Amino acid sequence: MAAPTEADKQIRYLAAALKAPRIVDVASRLADQARDAGWSFEDYLAAVLDREVSARNASGAQLRIRAAGFGAVKTLEEFDFDAQPGIRPQIAALASGGFLTEARNVVLLGPPGTGKTHLATGLGVAAARHGHRVLFATATDWVTRLTDAHRAGRLATELVRLRRYRLIIIDEVGYLPFDSDAANLFFQLVSSRYEHASLILTSNLPFSSWGAVFGDQAVAAAMIDRIVHHADVLTLKGASYRLRGAGIDTLPSIRTTTDQQQP
Repeated sequence: MAAPTEADKQIRYLAAALKAPRIVDVASRLADQARDAGWSFEDYLAAVLDREVSARNASGAQLRIRAAGFGAVKTLEEFDFDAQPGIRPQIAALASGGFLTEARNVVLLGPPGTGKTHLATGLGVAAARHGHRVLFATATDWVTRLTDAHRAGRLATELVRLRRYRLIIIDEVGYLPFDSDAANLFFQLVSSRYEHASLILTSNLPFSSWGAVFGDQAVAAAMIDRIVHHADVLTLKGASYRLRGAGIDTLPSIRTTTDQQQP
């Protein structure tokens, strides 16, 4: 191996000063290619910087994905759209991240096992790859977090801090009912993000059943109003993928249409 030249040493020093150590290897690898192909100085510089920016973006995305708190990292590329063909165009549009810049919400409704959490996570991963900060938790975990902040006298501060995240994902709304205090905290979270930042929510219940979840029809109505005012509501259908091959055809039925009528 040839001894490093003064130029090599200078590149290494400058790369360290810029906190871009990958430039050292990239510059070396591309130098021979640039000479052989007759690149201009500008082409060579652009190629080196392009590799560095791409590497930084990939590294930053992985950090954002790890910090999001996903239970399991699942991507949209891994989702079985053959089981939910009707939502493919909507999910493809949402994956571009445009809804985030418009502070729009996404609501995924459907029976258990139809892929709501997978899609919510996949959209969150896509958002992280686009450079956005994301946080994921179940509805009960969000309430626990807000309850702790409220008891510590820092609820307002916590809500302001959370608003700095472009996307918050609230999984499993409706799996467990909330008492009035929890419902109020949940409402404050939704209200604080209204027209400021996006939410993705998943639920196995239609909106018409959320009153029972939150223990108050008026609170549920006000919350739904803020959520769906700027939102894409997707309804997933079919049997649970977890039951495939288990000899069980269906779970207890839950209607998921947004216009379900009360008896």
